Amino acid sequence: MQSLLTSLQQTQVIAMLVGLLLLFLWESLHPFYDHFRGNFKHRGKHAVRNLVMGALNSALIAVLFVGLWFAASVWADNYRFGLMHWLQDWAELPTWAHAAGAILLFDAWSYTWHRINHEIPFFWRFHRVHHSDPNMDVTTANRFHIGEIFFSSLFRIPLIALFGIYLWELVLYETLMFAVVQFHHSNIGITEKVDRIIRAILVSPNMHRVHHSRWQPETDSNYSSLFSFWDRLAQSFRHNPNPKSIKLGLDEFDREKDQTVKGMLRTPVTQVDKTSQQEDQPK
Repeated sequence: MQSLLTSLQQTQVIAMLVGLLLLFLWESLHPFYDHFRGNFKHRGKHAVRNLVMGALNSALIAVLFVGLWFAASVWADNYRFGLMHWLQDWAELPTWAHAAGAILLFDAWSYTWHRINHEIPFFWRFHRVHHSDPNMDVTTANRFHIGEIFFSSLFRIPLIALFGIYLWELVLYETLMFAVVQFHHSNIGITEKVDRIIRAILVSPNMHRVHHSRWQPETDSNYSSLFSFWDRLAQSFRHNPNPKSIKLGLDEFDREKDQTVKGMLRTPVTQVDKTSQQEDQPK
């Protein structure tokens, strides 16, 4: 099992880097928005800032939480505690079914946690770092405040036990989820027909562009991370037939200093109100 976990962790890193490079190239050749056309320096600065935020978050997880996640997983396995362990013991689930259940449970939690970050003002203060990017591209997938990652990682400790999952299943989920997250944040040009086929199962770029809109009714929709059906089940799905018209970012954070690493780290204590977004003007 340890060798499987190590292999999955290595695969996760490789998949992240390969996905980043391929999608960055795709954005360069066929962008959806003209954020950076003719201005590679601005694009490079934007990418470095977002990737620095991602690196800080990765360091936090490695130092504080991986060991705690592993301990929770081992405890749940030893005591056969948690939903998937109970189902496995009762119905003699094969390994693949246990893993599939773990992935669905964690993706349902990802939807729930994302929605919490929008609906509870304290958590929105941290999450608005992610939404304040007016030039969303593949690197925006890394742009989260370290405070949001801290709380997300902390809540995962009891969830790992309650769900009764193995750490390798969490790594597998994160590998799949982050690949899709990179994809639907990327500034790639694909046809609406292709996007519609993708979003029947997975979160697509056009679906997630709605979520990054400055117009609050769109911002507060399309919370799914991996599978798109959670939004349909929870009636939070929203479609914009003209995604080119979507204005990305947050009105309150358009200043250059807000887009620096220092500015992003200070965002939770910046005194602005989410309701300052326009609520009555569709984009």
